[in-house]
Amino acid sequence: MSDQNFQSDAATETRTDQAGAGRRPILSGILLAISLSHLLNDTIQALLPSIYPLLKQSYHLDFGQIGLITLTFQMTASLLQPVVGYFTDRRPQPFSLACGMGLTLIGLVALSRADSFVMILIAAGVIGLGSSVFHPEASRVARLASGGRHGFAQSLFQVGGNAGTALGPLLAAAIVVPYGQSSVLWFAVVALVGIAILTSVGRWYKRTLAERSTLPVGAIAEAGPAMPRAKVLSALAVLLALIFSKYFYLACLTNYYTFYLIERFQVSVPRAQFSLFVFLFAVAAGTIIGGPVGDRIGRKKVIWTSIAGIAPFTIALPYVGFQWMIVLSVLIGAILASAFSAILVYAQELFPGRVGLISGLFFGLAFGMAGIGSAVLGELADRTSIEFVFRVCGFLPLIGLLAAFLPSERSSGSAGLG
Repeated sequence: MSDQNFQSDAATETRTDQAGAGRRPILSGILLAISLSHLLNDTIQALLPSIYPLLKQSYHLDFGQIGLITLTFQMTASLLQPVVGYFTDRRPQPFSLACGMGLTLIGLVALSRADSFVMILIAAGVIGLGSSVFHPEASRVARLASGGRHGFAQSLFQVGGNAGTALGPLLAAAIVVPYGQSSVLWFAVVALVGIAILTSVGRWYKRTLAERSTLPVGAIAEAGPAMPRAKVLSALAVLLALIFSKYFYLACLTNYYTFYLIERFQVSVPRAQFSLFVFLFAVAAGTIIGGPVGDRIGRKKVIWTSIAGIAPFTIALPYVGFQWMIVLSVLIGAILASAFSAILVYAQELFPGRVGLISGLFFGLAFGMAGIGSAVLGELADRTSIEFVFRVCGFLPLIGLLAAFLPSERSSGSAGLG
């Protein structure tokens, strides 16, 4: 795309943001609706890793195959997200949100009826497709409804997803474990509720786009590049490295925490799943902190603290007893989760006019790193042990030290690629 088109789109988005911030307050109803739909979407998606022990036993899978299931889901959820984001930057699709949830529903039904490893992979892939359609446009809706408080809006959107991810293991323990794989179909009701909410949000989004097209030309504020292209791209590279660190480590805990607890401490499957819920609930709680704090004190400080700051805890985690492991996992989850909203908004401000593309890129990379991490760590666990995997992954947050190379937000706030 040419620099002229880029600057035109950047100016259009700046006009939209300023109009939203100056003419209307934060739209709490829309933010709550998009956060709730994120909760419902990710609750369904969290069922998949939550029933891994059941699938492993039923289909005699090894850790490598478990990792391949996650890789299939995460890769379909990640590869298309930047493409969807790029397309919707040019042509917003208000009702793609409901369509994305519809794909998730189809994958859910397929998972409940899967009778082979191949069918499980297909179901996981379709659920991933639903995510790839949902996330970029949902992130844009959150920004449009933010009233200028972009960090808070992204945190509220994210906390819905993290809360859903936390609820998945709890619901799996209560419903799927005692009643079997076919009971996954009961969660179709959750998907249908999500489709109804997102259809309503889509109507608001369509009206907002119509209002946006009538804004006066005088409302446009040019968003020219404040930094050289090389500096913007180097900042982007640092942010992507931080996403790698965060989500590779999260893949370790999210997918293998229950196996670790069962193997090392001989706890029951329900108790291990409840411990996973506690960790994921801490992730959800930490998510809501990062955005508002970043709005107030600066996103770079939040990014620095939330990733590199947990390294002492992650390194110590494999060497403590069960009770202390729960305590440390809560601290790790809460602190680490505060990073993503700050990273995402920081990147959006580096590339004004590219909300969909940047959202798709970062959500996609998050899913992709989690999928690759799950597959790689599963193979590593087969060749060594789960305990060895946890000891090695404990050093990943040290990559967060790269945040020191991010430019100050006085420069990045209006930066773009010129």
